Amino acid sequence: MNIRPLEDRIILKPMDAQEKTAGGIIIPDNAKEKPQKGEVIAVGPGKVSDQGGKIDMTLKKGDKVLYGKYSGTEVNVEGTDYLILRESDVLAVF
Repeated sequence: MNIRPLEDRIILKPMDAQEKTAGGIIIPDNAKEKPQKGEVIAVGPGKVSDQGGKIDMTLKKGDKVLYGKYSGTEVNVEGTDYLILRESDVLAVF
């Protein structure tokens, strides 16, 4: 992958939306909800604070995270969909 996040941004690969419900009903493509889970693919170097010090990133490559429903920017690199968002848009790590 030839894309590298800057400052406090991360690149996620969204996990696939559910194909069927717990009861076994298959969900059609147009009714699937946008996924809110993803795996961290790349992490930026961190943000520079107002005082000039560097604020390190708490996430690392390989972390599985939950993020806001409409967070980030969707990009397609080499035929694969990714999401670029700020570390602060991540709600939790699981």
